[in-house]
Amino acid sequence: MTLRIGSHTFASRLFVGTGKYSSFEVMRKALEASGTGCVTVAIRRVNLNNPQENLLQHLDLKRYVLLPNTAGCYTAEEAIRTARLAREVCQTPLIKLEVIGDQSTLMPDTQATLEATKVLVAEGFTVLAYTNDDIVVAKKLEQIGAAAVMPLAAPIGSGQGILNPLTISFIREQIQVPVIVDAGVGTASDVAVALELGVDGVLLNTGIALAKDPIKMALAMKHAAEAGRLAYEAGRMSKKYTGSASSPKQGMIV
Repeated sequence: MTLRIGSHTFASRLFVGTGKYSSFEVMRKALEASGTGCVTVAIRRVNLNNPQENLLQHLDLKRYVLLPNTAGCYTAEEAIRTARLAREVCQTPLIKLEVIGDQSTLMPDTQATLEATKVLVAEGFTVLAYTNDDIVVAKKLEQIGAAAVMPLAAPIGSGQGILNPLTISFIREQIQVPVIVDAGVGTASDVAVALELGVDGVLLNTGIALAKDPIKMALAMKHAAEAGRLAYEAGRMSKKYTGSASSPKQGMIV
């Protein structure tokens, strides 16, 4: 059940964010309950000047692979500059590349994402590229060297779940690098659906952080990821238009 991205192997298929928690203590317990091996951090929100408020001080970096991200960037240039800072601060070539194109919906700017991916791959980064659920863009990201493609399930922070499972399926079927569903996951069933579609993992944050009980929701997300992956590997039965009896007709008394 392991997942490999770049030089890293992950036992859990959940990637969990670190924003919006009520406290660092709640965040720490939720991350632990989720079973994740990889946490993402918005590098532009890390306060490097105050150790007490520095998020990195509250993460067990022996336990988690750190995945810095470029959240809050609106141009390719901003994202590239932030990725370079992240590599210096976090000492990792991993970067979740996020270039936003619209302030109201937070939908990605795919052209800028492609431009930034090309530059960062050339500089040796392992790029996990956040994008929309567009098979054409996903193919282009793969062709220029993205280590993983991260199509959104729904707008960031919306909790609407997977709005278009068909397009996610198209991407999964035609992309060879890992596909990680990112953004819009609101509850455990959304995680299970994503994994049942065959994607390699799910990245989420708000669905856990803003739950009434973040720690319990993190545990639910963990079990949903495991169940969804098992269901995908098991292979669901074919759907039928009509009903069919579960019991065989042979040997019936009447």
